[in-house]
Amino acid sequence: MVIAAVRTHTPKGSSMKKNHAPGTGAARALAVAVLLSATLTGCADGDGNGSSANSPTPTAASPTGRLAGTAAVGTRTGDLGTYLVDGGGLTLYLFEADTSGDSTCYGGCAEVWPPLTTTGEPQATGDADGGLLGTTTREDDTTQVTYNGHPLYYYQGDSQAGDTKGQGLDQFGAAWYVLDSAGDRIQREEDDGPY
Repeated sequence: MVIAAVRTHTPKGSSMKKNHAPGTGAARALAVAVLLSATLTGCADGDGNGSSANSPTPTAASPTGRLAGTAAVGTRTGDLGTYLVDGGGLTLYLFEADTSGDSTCYGGCAEVWPPLTTTGEPQATGDADGGLLGTTTREDDTTQVTYNGHPLYYYQGDSQAGDTKGQGLDQFGAAWYVLDSAGDRIQREEDDGPY
């Protein structure tokens, strides 16, 4: 950190009058320098990124910058009926390749379909059934939320609450569907995948 002292100089014989008490100029300059330094460094935590060690950071599994923490699963009603969403209203999906209650979506799959993870007991809101909520441990030791035995995912193509752009897509070896409040896939005739 660099602190620059600011000193004003009044030439001899100048008619400028000082409006402060003697001896306060240096203190004022030091205060300005400290404030300027804090502003320029952004109160960084030492790594220069301007964050604090106590601030949560977005995870790779959070496509829109959602912060890691205790996950909430609720419901939303739209063109597909009533379906599961996270606490921010983003749509949640099941992956039909997940047949044992454990995730099979890793690597490139998890970049396109990030898992809903939690650091605490997931919470049910709206018409979601708390008795159907559960968790599974992923290969990286993060905890993924499940609903009725299905690991839950986001779709990277959904950018705002209510988007269901991943509905019926067949990617990474199987189809992806939104879930109803009973934990069953919602499937329309026009969706890809088996019936």
